[in-house]
Amino acid sequence: MNLGIDQVRPAVVAVDLHRGHLDMEVATLPAPPEVAKRVVAANTAFNARCRALGIPIVHVVSQYRDPSETAGNPYWKTKVDRAGDTRANQFRHNLMGSPGTEIMPGLFEDGDLVIDSKKRKDCFYATDLDFLLRARGINTLLLTGVNTNSCVLCTAATANTLDYLPIVVEDCVGSMDGEAQHAAALLCIRTALGFAMPQDEVFAALAANGIGADVAAE
Repeated sequence: MNLGIDQVRPAVVAVDLHRGHLDMEVATLPAPPEVAKRVVAANTAFNARCRALGIPIVHVVSQYRDPSETAGNPYWKTKVDRAGDTRANQFRHNLMGSPGTEIMPGLFEDGDLVIDSKKRKDCFYATDLDFLLRARGINTLLLTGVNTNSCVLCTAATANTLDYLPIVVEDCVGSMDGEAQHAAALLCIRTALGFAMPQDEVFAALAANGIGADVAAE
C-alpha cells in the first residue's frame, strides 16, 4: 500500500484514553459504556502489537489546573450545565489530581511516553508533541482515542498541516457524541487529511512498507 512516504517511521498518538471519558465510575465527560468498553479493548490489543514492533506509544491526556483554563473558551461556556449536553460537565472535567486524568488501566506500560498538558482539542496545540515526535524522527502518526469528531479530528488536521502522515485506527477510536458523528469524522479524515482503517489493515499497510510483516501475518 502506498502511504506516500519513502521510509515510514510510525508512533502511536493515543488521544485522551483516560478515566475521565472511559471509566463510568469517575468519568465527567463519559463515552457510552459500550463504546468505552470497545475502545479500551481494541487499544489494549493494538498497543501490545505496536510494542512488539518497537513502535513508540505517546499518550496525550487533557488536564486542567482549575476551571478557568476551560472557561477561556467561549463556545465551551455555552455548553456548561446545559441539560442533555454531552459536555455539560466541561468545567469539572479532568481537573489536576482528579482520577479522571489517569490513563485507563492496561493501556500504559513502562517505556510509553506521556504528555499531560493538553488543554484544547488539538494534541499539538500548546504541548510539546511536535518536538517529541521530530526528536525521534517520527513521520507517521497512528491515531487512537476519543473523541473521533473532536480531539482525534483536530489532531489529524494539524498533523496533516505539519506534514506528518495521520492514520486513524478506526476500531481504536470512538465518540461520546454518537455513531453518526464518529462516522462523519472518519469520512472527513479519509477525504482530505489522512488514512482511516481498522488495526489489521494498519499492520498490513506497515508490513507492506517494511515494518512487522510477521506480526501482520498472524
